[in-house]
Amino acid sequence: MRLYTRDAGWERVRALARTDQLACCLHAQAETAAVLHRKLREGALNQDEPQILRSEFEKDSNASASRWLPLSPFLVLRLTSTYARLPFTVALRVADAIHLGCASDAGLTRERFSD
Repeated sequence: MRLYTRDAGWERVRALARTDQLACCLHAQAETAAVLHRKLREGALNQDEPQILRSEFEKDSNASASRWLPLSPFLVLRLTSTYARLPFTVALRVADAIHLGCASDAGLTRERFSD
């Protein structure tokens, strides 16, 4: 969402977007819808803004502004296994784990997160 709103870290995300090197796991499309809903619920967006931002996001997605990485059943099994072995002292959100796994499966060597 930092491509479309001025949340913390938005400058860094937009700078990366200007390089035409954006790649994101496919589940981020659902995450985007959830973020718009949360921002509306919290009062950070007015009634019209979620649809406007959703339209911008869809336009960019249709124009291939991002490379959408697949989420495979193998990745889900690998993450399930990883969490079973993960020390209890490690905090790793599943959404972040999915992004890391998708990037790894795609052969990407550098990941950046905007949250």
